[in-house]
Amino acid sequence: MFSSTPFLVSFFLFLSLPLLFLLGPRFLPPSHPTVPISPADELDDQILFSRALNPNPNRPKPTFSHLALDSKSSKPKIAFLFLTNTDLHFAPLWSCFFSKTNPNLYNIYVHADPSANVTLPPGTVFHNRLVPSKRTYRASATLISATRRLLASAIIDDPANMFFAVLSQYCVPLHSFRYVYHSLFFSTTFDLTRPAADSDDAELTRMGLKIRYKSFIEIISKSTNLWKRYSARGRFAMMPEVPFDQFRVGSQFFLLTRHHALVVLKDRALWRKFRVPCYREDECYPEEHYFPTLLSMADPEGVTRYTLTRVNWTGTVNGHPQTYRPGEVSAELIYRLRKSNFSESYLFARKFSPDCLKPLLDLADKVIFRD
Repeated sequence: MFSSTPFLVSFFLFLSLPLLFLLGPRFLPPSHPTVPISPADELDDQILFSRALNPNPNRPKPTFSHLALDSKSSKPKIAFLFLTNTDLHFAPLWSCFFSKTNPNLYNIYVHADPSANVTLPPGTVFHNRLVPSKRTYRASATLISATRRLLASAIIDDPANMFFAVLSQYCVPLHSFRYVYHSLFFSTTFDLTRPAADSDDAELTRMGLKIRYKSFIEIISKSTNLWKRYSARGRFAMMPEVPFDQFRVGSQFFLLTRHHALVVLKDRALWRKFRVPCYREDECYPEEHYFPTLLSMADPEGVTRYTLTRVNWTGTVNGHPQTYRPGEVSAELIYRLRKSNFSESYLFARKFSPDCLKPLLDLADKVIFRD
C-alpha cells in the first residue's frame, strides 16, 4: 500500500506542472532581471523633475538652454522632443522644416541613448540640443523615463514651451512648420472631434483664441489584447492604483500641453506600478500604456484621444509598424498619410527607413512644405 505512495506523489507533481506554468506568473513576482533603472538614475530623474515642478528664477540656466526667452515677451512655442538611439537620419529634412521659421516659435531637444554615440553635427538645427540622457531598452520603462526627461528639460529650459511633440528618429513632417503651428494654436476647426462652440466661445474664436488647448494623445480602451497587456506584470500587480477598467493603450508619440507635461512629471503613484518588470515581454510596452492611462485617469476631458503621428500597423513584424522604403515615397504617399478621421490632417508620420531621405527631400518644397 505504502510502496505506491512515491509513485502517486510523482504522478500528481507531473500533472501539476502545466498548471504551475499557467498560473504561477499570475501570482509570483517576475523571475527575469529587473527593469534596468538604477537607484542612481531614478534619483537623478527625481532631482530633474523637482527642478521642473519648482522653478527657481535665480537658478542658472541649464547647459542645454538655448533661445530661452521670458514667457511675457515671447510667443507660445512648440517643443520638439526627439527620442533616439541612432543618428537622426532625417535631420536634413527637419532642417528644411525649420529653415523658414522664426526661431522664437520652437525649441528642439534630443534624448540620445549614450551607448549609441549619436552625433549632432554643427550647422544643423540639432546641434547642442542634447539633454541629460540615460540608457534605453525596448519594451521597458526606460522609455517612459527618457520621455519624462525630455519633458522636464523642455519645461526648465523655456517657460514659453506650450506644446510638447514627442518624435523618434524615424518620424518625418507631413506639413510646413507654419501649418503645424497654426493648427495647434489658432485653428478652431483642426480638431474634428471638438464640439461646436457656443456664443461665448465664438467671440473668443473671432479674436483668434482657443478656449482650452488639448493634448493630442491616442487613448484606446478596447483592444483584443488589452487584458494580456494589463496582466503582463501579474494578475493583480497594477492594483489598486490602476484597475483594469482604467487601463489604456496608445501610441508613444504624442503632443502634450504644458499642463499635461506637468501632470506627467508630478506623478509618482502610477510610475511605481508601470516600472515593475513584466513576465510577458511580448505584451509589455510600458511607453504605450503609461501615458494614455495616466492622462485618461487624470484629465479625460483634456485629451483628444487620438495622435497626430500617422503609423501603419498593418503587416506588423515583431511589434514594429510598417517601414516605408524609398520606392514607396511619392506625393501620393504623403497625401495619403495626411488623411485622418479625427483631425484635418496628420502632422507627422513614421516609420521611414533612413534611405528614404533623398526622395523625401525631393518632395520637400513641392509637396511636403507647400502649405
